Amino acid sequence: MNKNINSSVSLFVLIGMFLITGCASVKPCENDVKDTRAKMKPWEAGAWETGKYRNVFLEAGYSQADIDAKLAKAYYDTFEGPDRVYFEVGDSMAYVSDLKNKDARTEGLSYGLMVAVQLDKKEVFDRLWRWTKAYMQHQGGPRDAYFAWSVDPKTGKPNSEGSASDGELYFVTDLLFASNRWGNDTGIDYYAEARRILNAMWAKDGTMGVKNVINVEHKQINFVPDESGYDWTDPSYHLPAFYEVWAEYAKDGREAFYRDLADTARVFLHRATHPETGLTPDYSEFSGAPHSRGQMGEAFRYDSWRVPMNIAMDYSWYAKDIKWQQEYAKRFQNFLYCQGIDTYNDQYNIDGSRPEWILPAGGYQKLRHSLGLVSTAGAASIMGTQTKSWKFVDEVWNAKLEPYEDGYFDPYFDGLLYLFSVMHLSGNYRIITPDMK
Repeated sequence: MNKNINSSVSLFVLIGMFLITGCASVKPCENDVKDTRAKMKPWEAGAWETGKYRNVFLEAGYSQADIDAKLAKAYYDTFEGPDRVYFEVGDSMAYVSDLKNKDARTEGLSYGLMVAVQLDKKEVFDRLWRWTKAYMQHQGGPRDAYFAWSVDPKTGKPNSEGSASDGELYFVTDLLFASNRWGNDTGIDYYAEARRILNAMWAKDGTMGVKNVINVEHKQINFVPDESGYDWTDPSYHLPAFYEVWAEYAKDGREAFYRDLADTARVFLHRATHPETGLTPDYSEFSGAPHSRGQMGEAFRYDSWRVPMNIAMDYSWYAKDIKWQQEYAKRFQNFLYCQGIDTYNDQYNIDGSRPEWILPAGGYQKLRHSLGLVSTAGAASIMGTQTKSWKFVDEVWNAKLEPYEDGYFDPYFDGLLYLFSVMHLSGNYRIITPDMK
């Protein structure tokens, strides 16, 4: 080969390297995709201002009749069907069970209450609240009005006396919404029950290690309201939209503080999300830095699945952080799309790499393409600005609550997150106001 040919080859190689490292610095999968629906156009004002909620399924081209049927089926599967997680007890009570762990959790009861108040199912709500109050809520002592986070539904006895702070956060919001929707003179004074939790929360002074579910100094929700978890947090517990609800309807004189909590939660989420992947760790410091816990490490796992849905809810309801939330949705969905829209895994290190240790669930220890994450990633399309956001909506639409090929099945966490997603994407997850009575 002569020198001129060698020079030509060298030039060709240099051009190729430039194309790879320069012009092609954006991953092809991060480029937008072709779709007849064109780029998604998110709304620029929240429902609190407009009174309107997006029906993203309808915008995606699905019929209203099919959307109504989809929501009805999702509710039936979770609350009424053969694989339900809702179980009635006697004439007046019911609980939601994490079947794979054989317990009832404040997470599940509070989610069930939210579903019931959103879909105007008063009997279901009242049954769940009566069981929660009877078997989970502490009546007296240092933990008065707080809830045991895990209870054996067969015996009604706590597996743990302590609380998980997100349970209290949801219960207060559930009850304020119930008060707005049904009033307080139909057998349960929902507002009084919400205020009891709030008043008790503010009265906690550290006696026997029990504290406020809010770290008052940092103005952030803690992991557990005990000394062991008071000084760190869980990103999926940060629900700024709920604090806005408290500021409006709790009427306990702390309106300004609750709005500060909402603003601080939004800032925290900026810090806690990875700058490239948008992933969050399951546990973090109040600074947003990961809080490593043994084998759990700093990974994005089951708890963190909820973060995109929580951010989408805040966007939908209040739209006070629009630009960042739109950018976050793009970053998060681009990462998952690059992993494969129908194959991405359910656990990652926050930088997008594979974790060395996989968190097991239900006796299985493996990565999978989980319905729960498919659901919350789809809900993030409420904030979407790309054509590919429609693909995530389609993934939710085509999803089914059924066993995986290896037999693993979780109608509890997968099922409830799927139901929440269908509610969000159909415009049926709303701020319940007094005029909805």
